[in-house]
Amino acid sequence: MVFMKKFALLPHKAPQQNRSMLIALALLTTWLGQGEGLTGNRAQAQQTLPFCQSSPQLVAQKNNLRQLAFRGDRNAQQQYQNLIAADAQVLQQCRSQSWLKTQAVWLRLYECDLQPGVLESALDRMVSRGYNQVYLEVFYNGQVLLPQAENRTVWPSVVRSPEYARRDLLAEAIQKARARGLKAYAWFFSLNYGYSYGNRADRANALARNGYGKTSINVVDTTNTEIDISKGDTDKVFVDPYNLQARQDFAYMLQSVLQRRPDGALFDYIRYPRQTGGASIANKLPDLWIFGSAAQQTLISRGTNAKGQAVLQKYLSQGTVTANDLAALDRSFPTEGEPLWQGRVAPTLTPGKPLPSAAIRLPRLQQDLWLLSVAHAYQGVVDFLNSAVAQSNRQGAVAGAVFFPDGNRRIGQGFDSRMQPWDQFSPTIEWHSMSYGLCGGTSCIVDQVQRVVSQAPAGTRISPVIAGAWSYPAYNRPSLEAQMNAIRQAVPQVTAISHFDFSWQEPQLSNAR
Repeated sequence: MVFMKKFALLPHKAPQQNRSMLIALALLTTWLGQGEGLTGNRAQAQQTLPFCQSSPQLVAQKNNLRQLAFRGDRNAQQQYQNLIAADAQVLQQCRSQSWLKTQAVWLRLYECDLQPGVLESALDRMVSRGYNQVYLEVFYNGQVLLPQAENRTVWPSVVRSPEYARRDLLAEAIQKARARGLKAYAWFFSLNYGYSYGNRADRANALARNGYGKTSINVVDTTNTEIDISKGDTDKVFVDPYNLQARQDFAYMLQSVLQRRPDGALFDYIRYPRQTGGASIANKLPDLWIFGSAAQQTLISRGTNAKGQAVLQKYLSQGTVTANDLAALDRSFPTEGEPLWQGRVAPTLTPGKPLPSAAIRLPRLQQDLWLLSVAHAYQGVVDFLNSAVAQSNRQGAVAGAVFFPDGNRRIGQGFDSRMQPWDQFSPTIEWHSMSYGLCGGTSCIVDQVQRVVSQAPAGTRISPVIAGAWSYPAYNRPSLEAQMNAIRQAVPQVTAISHFDFSWQEPQLSNAR
């Protein structure tokens, strides 16, 4: 009866296309239970549509129309397009009235998504779940989501079948997402370049190295492509963030992706490899990934006098500096006083008096060298991110960083081996904190969100990333609803949350893809 009243109010003399749109909109608003208009009553809308999800009737109707449309039914094609547009409008209205302004989901695309209706089915399901943003994985596991015929990067294309050599899956996904009211971001494995890159002889010098002469290929299992989000690693071949070749390769690939005009760019793996056991804590110089040639040269250049550069060179070559080393350097540079580098303030000396003995000065020198080396490792990560952010902003794309809330921890005299200084990231970008805590409830997840909020400068856009499934506990985590409600209660200033990932919410659909 309500539907008939709505239908009767439609202008019968409207053009057929507009009239079809209005009919679809009437169907949509009726099924969503939003009263006599789009705006509806806020309390009623939230009661009938938790997290802006669509009704089962609407989901079934859209699925049916999509299937008919891709079988060539022209009438169904028009109705399907109208329903998509109307659904996008209702989603936007619902999100504007919800406490959660942004609900996003992470998505990996596959070659099969180029088949008729496959990608559309996934995107329609996202909208029905209330998502208004999608984060498209465009650079991961040593491959890039660019058409094979146009790919001039050093990485192979995700889509490699000759029949799809000119199909642009990324551009198509962005266009189809926007048609459904979804903003589309590009998601990058940043300092993790993948095994295909690490296996290139012409890029061997670009890889990050520790003081034991190893790259990340030597310390992690690169053949295991299973994603363990509790560890946050997959296909782990990390580069030296100071290496010019590595930075140029990434910048060229990033520019190629940005030409597709995504709404944003999210930079994941802005860090070094995570290791296990005792190696999970970096507490001595060889543990740091600063032994690539570029990283070493940059560290030595931070010395502001000749003695400072000489000390840094010896520290890197030996892993320590002895009293005898320091005394020898004092003799080599008799007019320079203390060895100096960026940020180091020399002790105040009485004019005319010689330097204290090397043995007296050595403990402070050792501590200063260690802290400088840690800061140097951190700064490489920050500089790499800042360069990618600046490039994205020039193209009009919102930029964001993806990180672990505990990736910057200090542990005793050491540091988390990931060396992820997210507290030094720019507050002008989006902070996507991966809040994947496991404790049998929501408390540890909320704690991770609160840690980020407490350390973020005022005005920082924080968007926690959570993992799980809708409606029931899964993957040792509470339901997504339970996690989101707990975050809302504890940290009400958070108005954006994303879910890792789409395959976890829709395993049947994802397995089919």
